Amino acid sequence: MLEIKNLKASINERSILKGLNLHIKPGELHAIMGPNGSGKSTLANVLSGKKGYEITGEINFEGESLKAVSVEERAQKGIFLAFQYPLEIPGVNTNNFLKTSLNSILKAKGKKELDTLSFLKLVKEKSSELGIDEKILSRQLNVGFSGGEKKKNEILQMKILDPNLSILDETDSGLDIDALKIIAKGVNSSRDDKKSFLVITHYQRLLEYIKPDFVHVLSDGKIVRTGCGELAEELEKTGYKKIN
Repeated sequence: MLEIKNLKASINERSILKGLNLHIKPGELHAIMGPNGSGKSTLANVLSGKKGYEITGEINFEGESLKAVSVEERAQKGIFLAFQYPLEIPGVNTNNFLKTSLNSILKAKGKKELDTLSFLKLVKEKSSELGIDEKILSRQLNVGFSGGEKKKNEILQMKILDPNLSILDETDSGLDIDALKIIAKGVNSSRDDKKSFLVITHYQRLLEYIKPDFVHVLSDGKIVRTGCGELAEELEKTGYKKIN
């Protein structure tokens, strides 16, 4: 699914990722944990294709190099990023944004685009699964949304777009327990033997609801430890000072 070899990334001549290696197979959920400034969000940005980074090394998705692939093309190929801080886009209706995004992906795959009625039926189904009030979808994208509403809207987008690889960049930050459970429900209900997830988080609490196959500790731009759920529990108790 995703293979990263000796990935190095810098921005404004500041080195952030310093030789990162990671292999995610279809159906696996990997969690990345680490202290502030370790490179977690940079990794998410680089994988999604955000511009501005100087990159060396290899990033292969389903056997294809992503180096020359744009943000839009990556989304069409099935890569989804849930932002740590979802953007507000005034003047853009949330439903229209979702419909346009979904139809762009369907068109790129040579599939039939959804008409308005079919799309609204899909939105109703996915919103109901997550317990999300459909009324927020008639509002401008993330404008006036609470932090929890923005994060739940990201997970709804994930459910509707149905990506092969979902990258969740600290989606749990600032959430109350009810919103956290909705996020976890959205991920757990999407898991199967073909879809993969990369969950980036500071804390173990999300991983109590989303059971990872592997937990990696990122420090100073490299993965320095790998384990299972018990590693996250250890970090919750000891912190990151002893990981190097």
